[in-house]
Amino acid sequence: AMAKKQENYLDYIPAVSPRNSWAADETGKVTIHMVHKGFYPWIAQKFFHRPRVSHIDLDAMGSFIFPLIDGQRTVGDIALLVKAEFGDAAEPLYPRLTKYMQILRNNGFVYYVGKDKQPK
Repeated sequence: AMAKKQENYLDYIPAVSPRNSWAADETGKVTIHMVHKGFYPWIAQKFFHRPRVSHIDLDAMGSFIFPLIDGQRTVGDIALLVKAEFGDAAEPLYPRLTKYMQILRNNGFVYYVGKDKQPK
C-alpha cells in the first residue's frame, strides 16, 4: 500500500501561494517574503515589534526547487529535475523532497492544485 501512496503523491501539482512573494538573487538563491496577516500577528507587530514580513532564505537545493513549483509540474517532474541537477547529493531523493514539500505546504508557501483550497 505504501508504494501506491508514494506514487500518487508524485502526481500532485504544487503551486506557489499568491500570499507571499519571493525573489532570487544573481546566484539563484531564493528568499521567500512571508507576510504575517491576522489578529495575532498584528498584536505581535504592535506590541513586540515583530516584523510584518519574515524573509526566509532557502538553501541551494531549496532554491533550485522553488522556481520549479509553477502549478504545472508534478512533484514527480520536480524530482527528476532535482536528480538531474544534484545527482547523488539529492539522495534519498523522494523522502527528502516529500518532507520538503510538506514543510512548504505547512507554512503556507505552496498548495496543491485541485487538492487544497487556493489561498487568496
